[in-house]
Amino acid sequence: MLEKTNEKIEDKIYEIRGKQIMLDSDLAKIYKCKNGTKTINQAVKRHLNRFPERFMFRLTDEEYYQILRSQIGTLELQQGKYSKYLPFAFTEQGVAMLATVIRTEVAEQVSVDIMDAFVRMRHFINNNMLMFKDLEEIKKLTIQNTNDINFLQDTFNKFKTKDKKEYLYFNGQVFDSYSKLIDIMKAAKIELIIIDSYADKVILDMISKIDMQVILITSNNTKLKSIDLDKYNNQYNNLKVYYDNSFHDRFLVLR
Repeated sequence: MLEKTNEKIEDKIYEIRGKQIMLDSDLAKIYKCKNGTKTINQAVKRHLNRFPERFMFRLTDEEYYQILRSQIGTLELQQGKYSKYLPFAFTEQGVAMLATVIRTEVAEQVSVDIMDAFVRMRHFINNNMLMFKDLEEIKKLTIQNTNDINFLQDTFNKFKTKDKKEYLYFNGQVFDSYSKLIDIMKAAKIELIIIDSYADKVILDMISKIDMQVILITSNNTKLKSIDLDKYNNQYNNLKVYYDNSFHDRFLVLR
């Protein structure tokens, strides 16, 4: 009786291009071809009309590396470690056709084993389709969450750079935001224009630290009273106030 192959055939079946396939190198080992893939290639070449592309096709670099990664976890493409030729992939129909042209001692038994393995793989996939779907959804969510985290990290990193363009302050960081606003105001070279319909004495406190002309555009209902403005200008004399009710947002204009 011929010794049955020790190869676990299911481990040699991969999914590429939506099809279950086996590599020529694995088939050569399972069929115990003395000349390896050369025996496979010669058999196919003699009967090329029996192997259309839906039965057999050559893998791309990316597809081959995908299989290698699944075999060894972390791919190490060391020179000479893997074949320099991209392998051929045989679909289930291609493997069945190959069984009719391969002539080795174990060919007959191996062909049966391979067909049985394909059937078992199909049953396994069908029985676990829901699990695979759930895993795919989890993968998508993980990718999305990772992208969201990376986006937030990039955003916060921007806030840490020396040349900041945007600033983010949270509840409780009153002094930090107050201090930064004064720094921004001080960046004006010639004139500072403040548009604030809700201006109060805090604005006066801020601009008292700025040695330049300041124009304040505020509403008629501002919390600043005439006496406040008069006392301020008596000491600092750098503020002109205009009243306009058409603004509802706050702006700083630096010149």
